[in-house]
Amino acid sequence: MTRYVIIGAGAVGATLAAQLHGAGSEVVLVARGWNLEALRTHGLRYVRPDGTHTLRLPVVGGPDEVTLRADDVLVLAVKSQDTEAVLQDWAWRPAEDGVAAARLPIVLLQNGLENERAALRRFRAVVGAVVWLPASHTTPGVVVSPGAPKAGALWLGRPPAELTEDLRAAGFVVTAVDDIRSWQAEKLVVNAANALDALYRPSALRAAAAKAVQAEARAILRAAGFGFARLPSSLDDVVAQEIPGHARGGSSTWQSLARQAPPETDFLNGEIVLQARLLGRPAPLNEALTERIHRAGEAGALGDDDLLAALPDLHRRTVLIGPDELRELIENDDAPTILDVRWALGDPHGREHYLAGHLPGAVYVDLDTELAAPASPEQGRHPLPELEKLQESARRWGVRAGKPVVVYDDNGGTAAARAWWLLRWAGHTDVRILDGALGSWTGSLPTTDEHPEPGDVVLTAGRLPTITADEAANLAGKAILLDARAGERYRGETEPVDPRAGHIPGALSAPTGDNLTEAGNFRSTTELRARFAALGADESTEIGVYCGSGVTAAHQIAALAVAGLPAALYPGSWSAWSADPARPAATGDRPKGASS
Repeated sequence: MTRYVIIGAGAVGATLAAQLHGAGSEVVLVARGWNLEALRTHGLRYVRPDGTHTLRLPVVGGPDEVTLRADDVLVLAVKSQDTEAVLQDWAWRPAEDGVAAARLPIVLLQNGLENERAALRRFRAVVGAVVWLPASHTTPGVVVSPGAPKAGALWLGRPPAELTEDLRAAGFVVTAVDDIRSWQAEKLVVNAANALDALYRPSALRAAAAKAVQAEARAILRAAGFGFARLPSSLDDVVAQEIPGHARGGSSTWQSLARQAPPETDFLNGEIVLQARLLGRPAPLNEALTERIHRAGEAGALGDDDLLAALPDLHRRTVLIGPDELRELIENDDAPTILDVRWALGDPHGREHYLAGHLPGAVYVDLDTELAAPASPEQGRHPLPELEKLQESARRWGVRAGKPVVVYDDNGGTAAARAWWLLRWAGHTDVRILDGALGSWTGSLPTTDEHPEPGDVVLTAGRLPTITADEAANLAGKAILLDARAGERYRGETEPVDPRAGHIPGALSAPTGDNLTEAGNFRSTTELRARFAALGADESTEIGVYCGSGVTAAHQIAALAVAGLPAALYPGSWSAWSADPARPAATGDRPKGASS
């Protein structure tokens, strides 16, 4: 019978030992420190959905306490930062008529990409793996393993048949794969968010940071030549059950901080940084997290302020996407849904511009008919569309639940931002604007009229704030109301389309074109924060925005979002306000007091 010598008695190692032991396999568990003392004194307290089991397993403190046999399989279940020392300690130990490195196979149940390289320097037979195990270990001698009906899932690189059989008998879902590196690369992308889980309390900003960090990790690994398998988002056979009194705190990195043990971030986010440096590329998000976690205190204790200090460009990355990142996604068959929203006041030829050349795979969106309801004096030139019609249009564009969307135009994003705002308002949050617009694109521009497979998105209104005309009037008098139109329209010097010239009394002039550089890119987060601060806007300020008809105001709201400042849209904007003779109009370059 094969004996499994499991080096590492944390969540993974102890779960493996308990499950193999329960299935009749012979095991030896190798532990250290307080955990070793607790296991020797009290046994392993193994908490499962069906109760707590105390298991008296053979436990040793290291290779000096075990005689290796020819039928042993070594299993490495330590953190990646400990791999080198453990391999050096075990590889050259006697194993009957040879040494362990030459005689025994070793299975690596670890995260990251470095462990196999280290093991292959010593061992002839190495089985790499990806581990999916919702277990926790924060107390010496105790492991909580809530997965059911199976304890966990393992993807193994070309494993021996007997190993596969034993693990399946022990209650694991086991999948043998030929290219374990692609599975490990995908798992590393997932694990890139572990540091966020370990450092910060749950929030919408933390969730956005996870997406940004993982996107950076994937881009770097792809550039380094890694392919990606597709790990499932869930497994029917491995469902974490609620166990009273044993709520799961977080990822393996969170558990390390909870135990006041060193995290393996250097081999997760640090691996991304390493690959980037070898390519001569930056990986600022992963680098910042690698640095920040080494100054961490209590697990999950930090908030959004610290997160923004660690990742100062985070808001920008959740609003905008650069052409290089988008090109990489398109070229690697990971393209988002791309929407061409070319529109300008007085130019009805958006579709013709689209057919003359657009981004690969982009679908044309008609702003006047698909991003707005029919005009009316009461609601302005571009009222918000009915939710049912917006959903119908979004599905025609191919928008799918959980799939990112990128929007662009040929004018700095001033029209595309309307689609960005509407989709977010309707609950599809993963939408970004192409920074630099069409002019930033250096790739091909196909002329085909794209008609994608219909999407399945389900939209729900009201996810972003809006204000009415009365609320806009009150806001102008009590907080900040920004007018996103050109300065001459604000001042009342000209009015090309709406009934009256001027602005809402009390509003401040903030032309949205000033949010862009001369090249048509959004200004930096620092510059935008300074711009809005000069207007009196900061995190403590209630901010409303309007324009002519609710289009370029969405661009202003996007710029405010880059600066980390939430704002509400007045959808009717000046076109509705100026059509109401009861509403006052102010002129000049200085705001007049709002009327009651």
